Amino acid sequence: SVNIDLIYGLPYQTAAGFTRTVQQVIALRPERVAVYSFAYVPWIKAHMKHIPTEALPDGTLKLELLGLTIDAFTGAGYRAIGMDHFALPEDELSRAVEARTLHRNFMGYTVQTARDMVALGISGIGDVQGAYAQNVKKLPEYYAALEAGRFPIERGIALDADDVVRRHIITNLMCNFHLDVREVERLFDLSFAGTFARELAELTGPDSPAAHGLIEVTRETIEVTALGRRFVRNVCMVFDRYLRAKATQERPVFSRTV
Repeated sequence: SVNIDLIYGLPYQTAAGFTRTVQQVIALRPERVAVYSFAYVPWIKAHMKHIPTEALPDGTLKLELLGLTIDAFTGAGYRAIGMDHFALPEDELSRAVEARTLHRNFMGYTVQTARDMVALGISGIGDVQGAYAQNVKKLPEYYAALEAGRFPIERGIALDADDVVRRHIITNLMCNFHLDVREVERLFDLSFAGTFARELAELTGPDSPAAHGLIEVTRETIEVTALGRRFVRNVCMVFDRYLRAKATQERPVFSRTV
C-alpha cells in the first residue's frame, strides 16, 4: 500500500495552500494518509530558532487546517483512523478499527501488535521485553558503537507496573476512543476510581475535558466524543505521569498538541 504523510502548522502555511495540497493527495488516491502537526521545538532543534514566530500558524488556524483535512478526506471516502490517520475502507487499518485491534507505536497507527519492536538506525526507539530504548542521534556515534560490538543505545527506561497500566489506558483511548474501566480493573487487579482519583478529577471537574464535551465518563467507561477526537492527545496527557513531572520545569520539553 502507499502511505503519504502531511504536516500542518508549517511556517507561512495558509488554509488555501493546504487545501490545494490535500486535494492533490486525494487525487493520487493513496491507501493511507497521516496528518501530523508541525513540531516546533527550537529548544531541541537549534535551526528552528531561525523561523520567525510570526510565520507560524496560531492555534486557531491550525485547528482550521486540521478540520478542513478531516472534512476533505472523509468526504472523499477515507475513514478517519485514530487521531491523525486516514485509510480507504478496504485497507487493513480500517478493518483493524472495526475489530478494535488497532495499535499505535512511535511512528503512528499500525495493525502490528508484536510483543517486541527492535529499533534500527539513528534516534530509533525500540520496545523490547518491557523496556524502551532510544538509539544515539548522530550517525558517527551509531556506527562507532556497532563497530565496537555495542548496542548504539543512548537512553532507556524499564517500565514498572504503573507504566504498563497507563500505557494500556492511553493506547485504548488513542486507538479506540474508548476505555473499558472494568476491563482495566480486571486485567490489573486494581480499583480504577482509587488508583486514578486525581486523573478522574481532572477529566470531570470544572473547565475539564468532560465539561467541554470532549469525553463522557461513567463508572464503566471513558468515551471520547466526536469533538474530543481532535483533542485526544490532551485527554491522554492527564494519564501521563512523566509529563506531569516535567510540567514543573521552566524549559519546555515537548511540542504543543495544537
